[in-house]
Amino acid sequence: MIRADQFEDYVAISEVKARYCRFLDTKQWADWGDLFTDDFELDTRPSGGTLTHGREEALRIVRESIETAKTAHQVHSPEMQIDGDSARVVWAMQDRVVWDEQRAAEIGIAGLTGYGHYTERYVRENGRWRIAAQTLSRLHMDVHPFSPA
Repeated sequence: MIRADQFEDYVAISEVKARYCRFLDTKQWADWGDLFTDDFELDTRPSGGTLTHGREEALRIVRESIETAKTAHQVHSPEMQIDGDSARVVWAMQDRVVWDEQRAAEIGIAGLTGYGHYTERYVRENGRWRIAAQTLSRLHMDVHPFSPA
């Protein structure tokens, strides 16, 4: 439960996540990367991916995966616990990824729609909230197979 004295932090963290989705979908990589701590940890193993350490490595992997894809990320219903300069948040999420024809042919998938959760840890650094760790888990995924034209 968020207390009244935590409301500003609640809004600030929610805005970080809103920018996360917008910067990711518009491929504003420098701005997207700036939302994370230097030692950011990205864990996509629960959705079939890998464990990645460091902002630059996570940025490289994500960018390589979806650079040419059209994406739409949405988050909803944050469950947030704030404790001083750290916070834990679980976001319900949905993502849509549609790869370009070349990438789709390489991986054999035209696109996917995923439904699940982001579980994240935020820290406040120099008065600014950043994402320090993220785990992506999916409850369900609709996979759209690639069919050559």
